[in-house]
Amino acid sequence: MPRTPNAPGGTSPLEPPAAPRARRGVVALTAALLGAGLAVTACGTLGAAAVSNSQRISSTDLSNEVGNLNAAYQADKKQIQLQFPASQMPQQVLSWLVKFQVGDQLAAQEGITVTPADVANELNAIRKQIKQSGESATLTQVAVANGLPPDQLNALGRYEVIQGKALDRLDGGKLPSSTSAQQALESKFDHSQCLAAKSLNIQINPQYGTLNYSDLSVVLAPTTLSNPQSSAPTPAASKPVTTPPC
Repeated sequence: MPRTPNAPGGTSPLEPPAAPRARRGVVALTAALLGAGLAVTACGTLGAAAVSNSQRISSTDLSNEVGNLNAAYQADKKQIQLQFPASQMPQQVLSWLVKFQVGDQLAAQEGITVTPADVANELNAIRKQIKQSGESATLTQVAVANGLPPDQLNALGRYEVIQGKALDRLDGGKLPSSTSAQQALESKFDHSQCLAAKSLNIQINPQYGTLNYSDLSVVLAPTTLSNPQSSAPTPAASKPVTTPPC
């Protein structure tokens, strides 16, 4: 059985990387899989999984995407090892959808354009990286294993292109060689992405959890309940950052 790369907490050529590890069309093999008003009420997101200043992820859209993910998994489950509990599919998918929104906002604020050719080249680079890593899994299998519905692969390619172009603008197209310079570049990129996320003022329906700014993932919202429902999102491994650090 092909072993699919690890999900959050492991290593995967598919997980959204932290800058500056995503470089010029290649998703790095690293483990790194929103503003004011994040503490929302149910009425603020009624009928929606998440809302922002100008966009809305409806509960129906999220349900459809989760259905796409589950269908792909069920059709190929002998070859796919999910890197998260199956019950967490809604949180995994919603995390990806939110990240893609933040990527689009980053592109807008930086004046970055992405062409279909850019996306195609990026996805081909990811396929090549999967092969070079020794995996026999396909890109679709890796996507499903990491909670990304197959129909969102182009969105993944677009997101990675945006990250690469944003990094190129920050470092002049050349990755710094020293650790300190790379850390400085990472901080600059994180700040830019944080500003993009903050400007969207994304609100997550409490039914799904809350947004963790440290990696823009949907996590269990702080609760005083002693026995949360089993369908609730898995608590974050560390205390989530629920307000933008920028």
